[in-house]
Amino acid sequence: MPIPLVRSVAHADPHPPDAPAEASTPETVDVVVSGGTRTSRAVRDEQFTAFMAAHQGHLLHTAWLLTGDAHRAEELVQQALVRTYSSWDRVATDRLAYTRRTLVNLRVDTWRRRRREVLTSELPERGIADAHGPTDDRDQLVRALALLSPRQRRVVVLRHLVGLPEAEVAAELGVSLGTVKSTASRGLQRLRETLAETDPNGVVP
Repeated sequence: MPIPLVRSVAHADPHPPDAPAEASTPETVDVVVSGGTRTSRAVRDEQFTAFMAAHQGHLLHTAWLLTGDAHRAEELVQQALVRTYSSWDRVATDRLAYTRRTLVNLRVDTWRRRRREVLTSELPERGIADAHGPTDDRDQLVRALALLSPRQRRVVVLRHLVGLPEAEVAAELGVSLGTVKSTASRGLQRLRETLAETDPNGVVP
């Protein structure tokens, strides 16, 4: 499924040719609605297109690390972007964080439904650049990730796979910094124990 592309909406100029120049300025204002301000459709489409151009590569890379498959990564990003577009005004403060969190949550939901599904990912202790390493090692690590609780998975993925600072992980998940630290510590400890049981050489440092 291809990544959604948003086409800007063209608006006819309602003013005659001899109208003042400022009267024919393209629509760039916001529409005021009850309870706040809603961005006009044309402006939202333009903003969304610019957002995709700026962040689609990062989102696809993160999705690939979560899925290990380019096609499935595209599908995951598409789903996340659809949700972001639908919530565009509500998440205006940090749309990238919202999209990234949605991306991880969608994948965690899949993990929850299919705990033994084989994915591809890597932790920063071994380096994200090494995510293309031996398949057996990646599969063992991913199976271990599938055994974590949903919260541990989210924290470990955001902190150690996506590489976000602890403060950003806390902000994205709506938890305290202390919770991120303790959850990450417990999650990594469980990964070490699980990997040690399957392969003594696969223990996370």
